[in-house]
Amino acid sequence: MLAYTVYSEAGGVGKTSLAANAAVAHQRAGLDVLVVPLDPQDGDLSRLLGVDTNRADASADSLVRHMVGSPRGPLEDLIETAEGIDIIPEHNSLSDLTQHLDREQEKAEDFGDAYNVHAQLRRVLGEAGVPDKYDILICDPPATEGSHLYNAIYATRNLLLPIEPSAKGKAAVEGLEELATNFADQLNIDVGVLGAVPIGFKGTRDQEEMLETIPYEVPEVIGDRTSLMEGCWRQQCSAFNYVQTHRNRRRDYEVETLAQFDRIGRFIEGEGGIEAPNPPEPGALDEDEQEVTA
Repeated sequence: MLAYTVYSEAGGVGKTSLAANAAVAHQRAGLDVLVVPLDPQDGDLSRLLGVDTNRADASADSLVRHMVGSPRGPLEDLIETAEGIDIIPEHNSLSDLTQHLDREQEKAEDFGDAYNVHAQLRRVLGEAGVPDKYDILICDPPATEGSHLYNAIYATRNLLLPIEPSAKGKAAVEGLEELATNFADQLNIDVGVLGAVPIGFKGTRDQEEMLETIPYEVPEVIGDRTSLMEGCWRQQCSAFNYVQTHRNRRRDYEVETLAQFDRIGRFIEGEGGIEAPNPPEPGALDEDEQEVTA
């Protein structure tokens, strides 16, 4: 299984949209995909794909319950499916994840036991057999340091970086490099960067110069697609679904954006040594256009 975390220190760069559309791109190619969003805020991936109906139900089972050893059922019962991808929906209890994990650590230490607060997501997924059931695991933590991010990194060991093509975005990449290195050293794990995806590119000279300084592989540079992404949030769907179902006419630049998401999917799979069984023609939406012959 190839696992990765989509993360940016800068908010509003399109992190969640990239995670959702990369997941759909993998699924379109015939891979089994699980997405684990970890953002306690309402504007999250569960909301984007319309699977957040139980997030405020205090009596409902949740990922947090599993992470602190108090599940109310098997992990698979939490899973919702949207556009062919499986998702463990976010729950409001994620807001208190750090406090819950700290209490569990205190309990363990009272009995002289070791307890790694950053390893609990990996434990839960492993015990549920996720690595054997899925080809791809994607985590989407909030754009802040803390238990959500550290559990995502510890579970996946790989990062995909959405980047704002600006000086601010460059600073965020540099900060993330330091964070990932320190975290990896602290926990004695290897953390790799699969690639970086600049989002919101408008072709200015400053942006062109910034792209040249990115220290990672850049599979695609995505332009300013504010209208497309806002439509996705409004209709609660991926860009693929939005263009196919909610646009009354095809816009070439939007179809090209879908092709970019497909190519990002193939790039990530290549970096992780995964061969998709049925990759579509990039950006294809009609059934008769899907299959690509080798």
